[in-house]
Amino acid sequence: MFGSLLALLVSLLLVGLTASTGARFRPDGWYRELRKPTWTPPDIAFPIAWGILYLLMAIAAWRIYMADESVWRTASLAVYALQLLVNAAWSWLFFGRKQIVAALVDIVVLLALITIAITLFYQVSTLAAWLMVPYWLWVALALALNASIVRLNNA
Repeated sequence: MFGSLLALLVSLLLVGLTASTGARFRPDGWYRELRKPTWTPPDIAFPIAWGILYLLMAIAAWRIYMADESVWRTASLAVYALQLLVNAAWSWLFFGRKQIVAALVDIVVLLALITIAITLFYQVSTLAAWLMVPYWLWVALALALNASIVRLNNA
């Protein structure tokens, strides 16, 4: 029981560290001046969506970690860790460095890694895989938004 709770807390801590880049590199005047598509979600939607998504991700990873040891479990956790790093890099690239094209490349890689993670998770825990689907959908929307911003701003 204690090991399970500790694993969940570690999983929450890892997504919290990832989320901290989004909290550190936030939209500012530069972002507000960018041309954005009319379907851009309101600013308030982002912290709400990400809060929910990070919680779902942490639970999914915890379920994978708690599963029986296997090649699928190990691969799942490795890809999950890698996608957390790529996720964290996006806010730094987009808001911190104001490199919207580099951020677009990053988010394409992120969506690919999430796709791989879901596929691997499915081999270990169907529930864990499904918990990652809202994350995939939100990142797909963010990719489309990032691409539109690149196009609209001739970046």
